[in-house]
Amino acid sequence: MKWFLVSGLCALLAVTAAVVPGTAAQSGSSRIFVNVVLVQLNVAVTDKKGDYVNGLKPENFLVTEDRIPEKISSFEEGGAPGGMVEAGVAPQDSGSSAAPETSAAGQQPAPGGSETSAVQAGPPKASRLAGASVYVLFDTSDYMYRGFVFAQDAIGGFVRSMEEANRIAFYSYSRNLSRATPLTTDRSLVMRGVRNTVAGDEAALYNSLLLTVRDAAQLHGRKAIVVFSNGPDNASTVPPEDVEELAQSTGTIIYIISTRLAHEEPVSSAVFERMSKGTGGKAYFAKDWRDESTAFASIKEDLAHLYTISYYPKPNANRGWRTISVRLVGPGMEKYRVRTRDGYRLQEQVPPASAQAAAEPPVAPTASN
Repeated sequence: MKWFLVSGLCALLAVTAAVVPGTAAQSGSSRIFVNVVLVQLNVAVTDKKGDYVNGLKPENFLVTEDRIPEKISSFEEGGAPGGMVEAGVAPQDSGSSAAPETSAAGQQPAPGGSETSAVQAGPPKASRLAGASVYVLFDTSDYMYRGFVFAQDAIGGFVRSMEEANRIAFYSYSRNLSRATPLTTDRSLVMRGVRNTVAGDEAALYNSLLLTVRDAAQLHGRKAIVVFSNGPDNASTVPPEDVEELAQSTGTIIYIISTRLAHEEPVSSAVFERMSKGTGGKAYFAKDWRDESTAFASIKEDLAHLYTISYYPKPNANRGWRTISVRLVGPGMEKYRVRTRDGYRLQEQVPPASAQAAAEPPVAPTASN
């Protein structure tokens, strides 16, 4: 009976589909509440060459959830100030818009001249990362003994490259998670955390990543976790499926930079690719420190070119996994490619006993059967 009660409670634990809880519906004496949430999507749009496409409008995006067309509530490109979409404006298959512009990743303004189309088509370069929250999660396990200094240098370069308006946290992990530097705009604090890390023992990546996702779940706006892993997980008690599901349900992007050591381990490489893709991110497998630096630069450019779209889901009887589809509409849009998370699991939760309990962080979901 005790096992049954515990299992029943675990089944009711919840995380929101984004970060904005709403009203809840009561069902009989069991008092099971279902959150009405604002779903946030971070969407990358590229052409066939892989260059980012800038200048798209809300009417260029058709969002469906379980094949139900959704009305976009807010929209922004990069770090530009977003806002609510005007009433009556909705994406349509036959809509038209001005042709967007494309830009190569990493393209910079010419010295002494005007900025390139990558900057002109969207918000200014300096503001593209404004408002984003980025967690760097560094593998300091015994896998890192040989390349530790090179990895520190690559992470340090990434931290220094981020604009001041962007918030960064630096965490490290081996068997346990170390929150060395909480979210801050002070780059010196983050760099101090990077330089003070030391190598540890076994790697509990999924345990530590789950805790990092839970920290990010409390935040509004764009949020991403950049993982540097030098090998497979050999100490976690949490399955990677739980991590991926929580990240999907909270709109958290996961990028993973791994070395050849993990890439040569088929299970780990498959998990890394699936987890990053499922949350709208990417996985990189670096052969040396140059590849590591290139991967960090690519992640920065990706974050800077994301479109952020949100919507309130229309009534839907499905209380399990909900599939999200984002499609571009309008003349010439079929030639572009879209990358975003592919869905989330709507879960129920037991209502808090008090207002104080309501402020507690969400509890990670149990593994799905």
